[in-house]
Amino acid sequence: MVFNVVILSPHGYFGQANVLGLPDTGGQIVYILDQVRALENEMLHRIQRQGLDIAPRILIVTRLIPDSKGTTCNQRLERVSGTEHTHILRVPFRSEKGILRKWISRFDVWPYLETFAEDAASELTAELQGYPDFIIGNYSDGNLVASLLAYKMGVTQCTIAHALEKTKYPDSDIYWKKFEDKYHFSSQFTADLIAMNNADFIITSTYQEIAGTKNTVGQYESHSSFTLPGQYRVVHGIDVFDPKFNIVSPGADMAIYFPYSEKTKRLTSLHGSIEELLYDPVQNDVHIGTLDDRSKPLLFSMARLDRVKNISGLVECYAKNPKLRDLVNLVVVAGYIDVKKSKDREEIEEIEKMHGLLKEYKLNGQFRWISAQNNRARNGELYRYIADTRGAFVQPALYEAFGLTVVEAMTCGFQHLPLAMVALPRLLSTAGALMADFFERCKEDPNYWSTFSDAGLKRIYERYTWKIYSERLMTLAGVYGFWKYVSKLERRETRRYLEMFYILKFRNLANSVPPASED
Repeated sequence: MVFNVVILSPHGYFGQANVLGLPDTGGQIVYILDQVRALENEMLHRIQRQGLDIAPRILIVTRLIPDSKGTTCNQRLERVSGTEHTHILRVPFRSEKGILRKWISRFDVWPYLETFAEDAASELTAELQGYPDFIIGNYSDGNLVASLLAYKMGVTQCTIAHALEKTKYPDSDIYWKKFEDKYHFSSQFTADLIAMNNADFIITSTYQEIAGTKNTVGQYESHSSFTLPGQYRVVHGIDVFDPKFNIVSPGADMAIYFPYSEKTKRLTSLHGSIEELLYDPVQNDVHIGTLDDRSKPLLFSMARLDRVKNISGLVECYAKNPKLRDLVNLVVVAGYIDVKKSKDREEIEEIEKMHGLLKEYKLNGQFRWISAQNNRARNGELYRYIADTRGAFVQPALYEAFGLTVVEAMTCGFQHLPLAMVALPRLLSTAGALMADFFERCKEDPNYWSTFSDAGLKRIYERYTWKIYSERLMTLAGVYGFWKYVSKLERRETRRYLEMFYILKFRNLANSVPPASED
């Protein structure tokens, strides 16, 4: 049985309000908050089924940020809404100079993680009055801390990558020195190797994350062998056929994301503010660009504004296709509009690029850029409002292991354009033609759009719900935990090697990362 679960997600602004538009936050926070609500329900169900009277505990361990910009990220303990037994436990980053007060990028956290793990161990054991039964790491930093805690406590460890940067930045291993000042990939790739080999099991959202496709390399497959010149050569980084790999796909919160056709549940009171977001001609920090023809369907995307998410690529693709511009309006929700508000390196570059495209291609009248929105209830209704226009969602990311926004869009009942997602990063003209052909067929045959919408919903209910996710994850935790216990499988040789690798290689790399500035 699993009664106490610890989930690690150290970097970023981890909170429940006013955080999703801030750097390093978004999909991972949504994923974890939806995950813990489903996990708590499944744990309560299993405990009750066994006839036990025990209250489970789930702790999301993240970083406490004293200067938290109007968020709750400066609170030590915060209960997760919609739960009874789940809390966010925040522990500060500290160094010899004291507590780090401000946010720092996920690429700069490496010098703080070992001390953070020590402090987190004390805090969570005090909170739980003992060790947890199960530890889950998220992303590279969370997985490294989870490894340190699981190793110390002898607890079953699960690793969730979400995204491994190695596959997002081509040749980032061979040319790691070129990226080092900005991204510190040598620390990150080393941490990934330690975490994925220390974990008792690994879950991914799709098979492609593990072993790729005919034309692409999988996230984990890319770590099987590679070289960081001047550092080390990996000859057997991970075995993608290891039975520790499991596919457990997440879902969307169906209290927020439900089909546009469920009229009685629709949040019609929000339509006024949604129409203002989409069509108000006033240009400000919340929205710029206008949509002159309100009868057109809406081509829509929502993501962080960074290079990999490639929102600017979608805008360029749309701008260069006259036929697509004639058929649909383009709406994107992403980042800040005012470049002065951002402190994120990549976001600043993308903001400037977006303004340049808007001006160069004279997109006013056909394009609306809305800044990142934190109100999840309104975002859910925004999806449905766009579905009412017979619109489509497009995922333009250069690399996306699993797009949660795609699941949200499909759950709301409107079409996702997978062909555009595949083609867009490499061939703008082809992607634009594919999207234009889709909308032209929808215009000719009103049932064409509905066929795709219905098929998407069917797929969601079969594969992508949080209930299915939580049942499978808790079963895996029990199976791997039981196997670890009865087999006494300590993997001593592997663990000794990883300990040596951590001390002799990772620690030096992490300490070489310049300490964050408080300025």
